Amino acid sequence: MSVSENPLAVIVLAAGKGTRMKSDLHKVLHPIAGHPMLLHLLGSLGEVGLDRQVIVAGDRREQIEAALSGSGAEVVVQEPQLGTAHAALMAKEALADFSGLVLVCFGDVPFLSAATVRRLCGALTGGAKVAVLGFRPADTAAYGRIIADGDGTVRKMVEHKDASAEERAVNLCNSGVIVAHSDDMWRLLEAVGNDNAAGEFYLPDVATNAIAEGARVVVVETDEAEVMGINSRAELAEAEARWQQRRRRLAMDEGASLIAPETVWFAWDTQLGRDVLIEPNVFFGPGVRVADGAKIRANCHIEGASLAAGVEVGPFARLRPGTVLEEKAKIGNFVEVKKAIMGKGAKANHLSYIGDAEVGAGANIGAGTITCNYDGYFKYKTIIGERAFIGSNSSLVAPVKIGADAIVGAGSAVTRDVAAGELRIVRGEQLVKPGWADRFHDAMKKKKAADKKD
Repeated sequence: MSVSENPLAVIVLAAGKGTRMKSDLHKVLHPIAGHPMLLHLLGSLGEVGLDRQVIVAGDRREQIEAALSGSGAEVVVQEPQLGTAHAALMAKEALADFSGLVLVCFGDVPFLSAATVRRLCGALTGGAKVAVLGFRPADTAAYGRIIADGDGTVRKMVEHKDASAEERAVNLCNSGVIVAHSDDMWRLLEAVGNDNAAGEFYLPDVATNAIAEGARVVVVETDEAEVMGINSRAELAEAEARWQQRRRRLAMDEGASLIAPETVWFAWDTQLGRDVLIEPNVFFGPGVRVADGAKIRANCHIEGASLAAGVEVGPFARLRPGTVLEEKAKIGNFVEVKKAIMGKGAKANHLSYIGDAEVGAGANIGAGTITCNYDGYFKYKTIIGERAFIGSNSSLVAPVKIGADAIVGAGSAVTRDVAAGELRIVRGEQLVKPGWADRFHDAMKKKKAADKKD
């Protein structure tokens, strides 16, 4: 039995209160690489091919529903919380018309991979009724144990609280992830009792009940990092570090150069081309695409931006959502760009803000230039034509258009459109008073001297 031969439904348990997080945000919605851990999990499972998704929630259900809006996942409620088996059983009604494999996993275990799920489902062969996912941690802590033969046949599943000293010496631990056919899953779940030290309905008893019936239960092993649960801010930080470490390695394996990999932070969806150079201390927020041969200098923050081939950004630049840099455009130090298109070869080398704008190919934006796009109520657009030259310390008060090949003189505050090929200078008249400064200095020195005598 395998995923390819059967439809697959997943039940994700997310009804815990997550009190150790000390947060108003539901635990499974805390982000790793800018993406909620629950969506990391569902994304991986989606690679296997899911026919149905049921999320079992409790406290703050509305947050989960909002996060899953439009995804096709169904949210059901466990109230009260009586244990993991009871939580999984809450999905029965939602899956009443489903026939196929049912996988149960946890919303705070975001790194479960598609490959492992395929192996787990594939283990339901040779008459096996249930497959469980095990791992061998460095510290077995308080994990439940799996007592199994060398061929992977499970003889017993036992919670740490209920385990004997001999059973606690076993280092094969239970991740909690389990799969069975729907015909077996619901029957086995309903048979779970709560005669244990905690008085809860334990999910591993699905396997225990199957063994009691004489059915074969098998264990599939995976790495500890893949089934790492996240219950606190410290564990969230550990998960972030592990994810980033893998992503940096992948970036370099795929042809990007990271001068100081440990200082580069990626988002879950960052896309990099080949021969991209990334200097130290660069942060990528969600929604960034970088094409071949781009150079990102040190200390840049980039989010929601598209960078074409051969562009150069930074150092100390910020690209905000909606930024599009076309081929060989250049954004220099201390430049902020938001919701703006920089045409091919256009450049803003330093100390400028470009927001809600279209900048034509080959245009040059001088230092200190600002597109004044907001009046306190609405945003307005600035359009700068091809090859236009904007002098330093200019304010372009939107809505305004600067024509192709136009020149705006340094220090200008432009409030009206500038025609193509036109020079626009908007400054107060320069006043010259020869000798005035000398007379001023003399007068002030005499006054200061007189004050000291007094």
